[in-house]
Amino acid sequence: MNGCLPNPEQAWTVGTAPGIFPSIGHGIALFRRPLEFLNSLPAHGDLVEIRLGPQRAWMVCHPELVHRMLRDTRTFDKGGPQYERLRALMGGGVVTCPHSEHRRQRRLLQPTFRPAAVAGHTDLMAEETASLCRDWRAGQRVDVSAAMLGLTTRLISRVLLSDALGPAAADEVRRCLAAIVRGLFVRTVVPVDALFRIPTPANRRYRRAVERTHELIDAAIAQRRRAAPRDDLLGLLLAAADRDGEQEPVTDQEIHDQVVSLLLTGSESPSMCLASTFGLLAHHPEVERRLHAEVDSVLAGRLPRAGDLPRLVYTRAVLTETLRHSPPGWLFTRVTTRETRFAGQHLPRGTTVLYSPYLLHHDATSFPEPERFLPERWLEGEAAAGPHSALIPFSAGSRKCIGDLFSLAEMTVALATLAGRWRLRRPPGPVAPPRPGATLGPRSLTMICEPRADAPGGTPPRAATLAPGAPAVAAAAAAGDTRRDGDQDVHHA
Repeated sequence: MNGCLPNPEQAWTVGTAPGIFPSIGHGIALFRRPLEFLNSLPAHGDLVEIRLGPQRAWMVCHPELVHRMLRDTRTFDKGGPQYERLRALMGGGVVTCPHSEHRRQRRLLQPTFRPAAVAGHTDLMAEETASLCRDWRAGQRVDVSAAMLGLTTRLISRVLLSDALGPAAADEVRRCLAAIVRGLFVRTVVPVDALFRIPTPANRRYRRAVERTHELIDAAIAQRRRAAPRDDLLGLLLAAADRDGEQEPVTDQEIHDQVVSLLLTGSESPSMCLASTFGLLAHHPEVERRLHAEVDSVLAGRLPRAGDLPRLVYTRAVLTETLRHSPPGWLFTRVTTRETRFAGQHLPRGTTVLYSPYLLHHDATSFPEPERFLPERWLEGEAAAGPHSALIPFSAGSRKCIGDLFSLAEMTVALATLAGRWRLRRPPGPVAPPRPGATLGPRSLTMICEPRADAPGGTPPRAATLAPGAPAVAAAAAAGDTRRDGDQDVHHA
């Protein structure tokens, strides 16, 4: 990857392929073969001009430039085709709000995602995962993608809403979310509104899924207003709305938008990561063996507790490598709020700028043999994995995901609990590669349940700490974190 453009005063433009309508541009390539298209861009430079529908946009291909952009949230605000679509779905909540609203909203929500609060949810995470384990049978074919989405939807809904969203409603939210995620991606890469006003079955399914999600959340909020106060995020928001003397009171619309935003983002991304993990483990038996050995050694058949998280070193390394190899949040947009000069290029106000964690995570300069699944990259003393700033599964800067510790703890507990009881095997036959949507991961991963009657042999991996730059899940969740309140924010969708 070059340090600068071949000519820093000249835009580098990827040509539109013959036969593609100019109004569609590279959106078709990004939709049909997105990962291949992304991986082709760094060869053209560090900042590459592409076309999304009738709009010109710039793809940032170098980690240093990505971090520079993400630190400058006043100039590179959340916007562009992706966030225009998300705002129609989520309103003005913390996921989609502009820079001017961000700090107030972040501080309001922060208590739910502090390390001590995350550690307090560990038993809930383990109980929900154990319940899923009890539903499986030897030899059963399981849609792992749907099972993981159901698990993460139940977990985040209980943290946000306690029992206000019952099992049936949570399952309906899961089904709606699956339809929404399928529709969001094409609306981002081909931002031609007229295409999505046509009453096709797909467009009708998308609109109905959005409408039904809002109806379910409104019903849950209304139920809670009639009930006793609860110690959850909705209780925090309702209490803030009732306080007198607030300079900027929390409105009913903001309560709705925050719950929708956190419920959808807190369900989809961790479920995709878990599904990808099980798919990768099935193709890497030695990694699976080491994972099982560690889980058996640390947990000895019981459910994980908060104090176990720092000891599940290899388990965390497996998840970190999955987040590198198959990041659920793989493509994001920003928009310039003012005229600026960036990487030698003049960007007018309103310019769409994109970055891709997948692209950065698969650059061989940062991660040798990027297509290989190697959790050992993240163990102390093992081979270095390159500049760690290139690993950004939860973004970076002041709008880094507020739910990163929660998601990582949730995934660690879920993976350790499931791996302590089951192996998941691929059925015979070809395996279709995961097709990106709004998130990256397998949409319908069918696997066969095989009970782990005996612990696998071998020596558990030695205790270690994650290499610098790897997501710190356990120590922060179990022992506390030095981050200042408000330094993080949710952005994944």
